[in-house]
Amino acid sequence: MTLTERLSHYEKLMRLDKPIGILLLMWPTLWAQWLASNGSPSWLILWIFVMGVVLMRSAGCVMNDYADRDFDPHVARTRERPLAAGKVSPKEALLLAAGLSLLAFLLILPLNTLVLKLSVVALFLAASYPFTKRFFAIPQAYLGIAFGFGIPMSYAALWGEVPREAWILLGANVFWAIAYDTEYALVDREDDLKIGIKTSAITFGRYDLAAIALCYVATLGLLGWVGWQRGMGMAFYGGLAVAAAIALYHMKLIRLREPKQCFRAFLHNTWFGAAVFGGIALHFLLRGS
Repeated sequence: MTLTERLSHYEKLMRLDKPIGILLLMWPTLWAQWLASNGSPSWLILWIFVMGVVLMRSAGCVMNDYADRDFDPHVARTRERPLAAGKVSPKEALLLAAGLSLLAFLLILPLNTLVLKLSVVALFLAASYPFTKRFFAIPQAYLGIAFGFGIPMSYAALWGEVPREAWILLGANVFWAIAYDTEYALVDREDDLKIGIKTSAITFGRYDLAAIALCYVATLGLLGWVGWQRGMGMAFYGGLAVAAAIALYHMKLIRLREPKQCFRAFLHNTWFGAAVFGGIALHFLLRGS
């Protein structure tokens, strides 16, 4: 195997060719960066967190494929992934994940001690999430904590503490993750039932669409509570209104549970996160002017 081919397999293993995961981690981190800084983020800290999101999402994808290396060959959508197809060895995957995690840790060394401590928790969450599909009925909730841990870390970096607001935002992200990752899980539900993996799409059963809708409502409700506590203006609530309209569109897409449309809804969630961020950023921009 040539070096170019090997690097191509590593790129696919890290899902750099599929940036949706990076975006779904990035938006809640940006919500926190803008709220914690009152719309004036430290550009150095912001850069550290953006790069950290890319590195940790990549490491998480590698660990996910390592954990699922015996399951992926039996799922139509995943059987051609590098580990499942035997193009990358399990040892290579572990070394790659370790290298990416080390780079992410080196990035945050200029930040305070609390951030360093929280980074250990973040690493544990990212590494352990793939294994929760064996025993958690709703592993998507665990994913939401892992995907949203940039929120408390952002507050820790900017405030030196993690206030209640950060945990409420993290809660909002957990509900959002359950919503979008259940849409994703609907794509593979039949295969997951055969191989014994637990997902929210299986746990919710015939109430899956209702559960997704309630999770979107909970997400928007918690975000609205943060905005109310902060005295945010109409720009913020306009962003939430756009996000609500996007959520309704997702419900329309998935109403028949057709796999392609469910996957389309999952991918479209980046616009939900962008709408929330747009409302936050516009609020501070208008207040500053």
